[in-house]
Amino acid sequence: MFKNVLVGVDGSSFGRDAVELAKRLLDDGGHLTLVNVRHGGVPLYAVVTPDLEDEDRAAADKLLREEGERAGVEVDLVAALGGSPAGTLHELADERGADLLVVGSSHRSVLGRVMLGDDARRALNGAPCSVAIAAKAYALQPKPLLRIGVGYNDSPESRAALQEARAIAAAPGAEVLALEVLSIPTYAYTGVVPATVGDEIDDVLKQASERMAALEGVEGRAVYGLTGEELAVFSGELDLLVVGSRGYGPLKRLVLGSTSDYLERHARCSLLVLPRVVAQGGT
Repeated sequence: MFKNVLVGVDGSSFGRDAVELAKRLLDDGGHLTLVNVRHGGVPLYAVVTPDLEDEDRAAADKLLREEGERAGVEVDLVAALGGSPAGTLHELADERGADLLVVGSSHRSVLGRVMLGDDARRALNGAPCSVAIAAKAYALQPKPLLRIGVGYNDSPESRAALQEARAIAAAPGAEVLALEVLSIPTYAYTGVVPATVGDEIDDVLKQASERMAALEGVEGRAVYGLTGEELAVFSGELDLLVVGSRGYGPLKRLVLGSTSDYLERHARCSLLVLPRVVAQGGT
C-alpha cells in the first residue's frame, strides 16, 4: 500500500476512476493529493499562485473543489500549469516525494479495459514512482481489490510486485494470484519442431508449475505463450494486476518494457506498475 499518492484529475469520469482506485491503494493515515494540470506555455508548474491567469485559476480551483468533494475523503488540492501534463505530474511526484501516481484510462478505451491516451502513456513511462491506471468506469462500481494478480518470473522486479500484491491483499477476503508465462520457443514460428520438443515443453512447464505452487500464500500457475497476451487474459480474472517495469537504467524509475507497454493498452482490469528495483548500493 502507499502513503503519499498523487492523482491526476481533469473533471472527467476518467479522473474520478483514478480517485476511486487511489483511495483503495492508500494506506490508513496516508496522504492523498488531487492534481489538475492545465496546459501552459512554460514547462514548469505554478501551484495556485498569481502567475496563473485569473480565469484559468478560477476554473482550476472550481474543478478541484468539486473533485475534492466527490472524493469523500480528506485531500490536498493542487492546480498546476505546465507544457506537458505527464512531465508536470512527474515533477510534482518527485518534488512531493510521492510513492504512487494514479491516472485514468483513455477517453478512447473500450469499456472495462485500460487503454491510455498520449498524456496517460507519458505519465506511465519515466515516472519517479509507481503508477496505477484505473480501468474505465471503475468509479461507477468501485469494488474492493479482492483478487490481486501478479506477473511473476522470479526477477527482482516481479518479487517486488509480489510483495506489493501481498500488502494490498491484506484486507479480509482478498487473495493473491500469480502467473508465470514461459515464452513460446522461436522454433514455434519456423514450423520446424524437434521430435523431442513436446516432452521438453511438458517438463519445463511442470517445473514452473511446481515453482509457482510453492509460493507461500499465493495461487500460482504457469502457462506457455506470449507474455503480454497471457497476462492480459489473466487480468480478466482480477480486480488489479501488479507488474514490475523493465529493470535497466541508473535510476529507480518506471521504465516500460514490451510487456508493461502491451498491458497498458490491453489489461482488462486496473493496472499497477512498479519502478525498477535498484541493486544494492545503487541509486
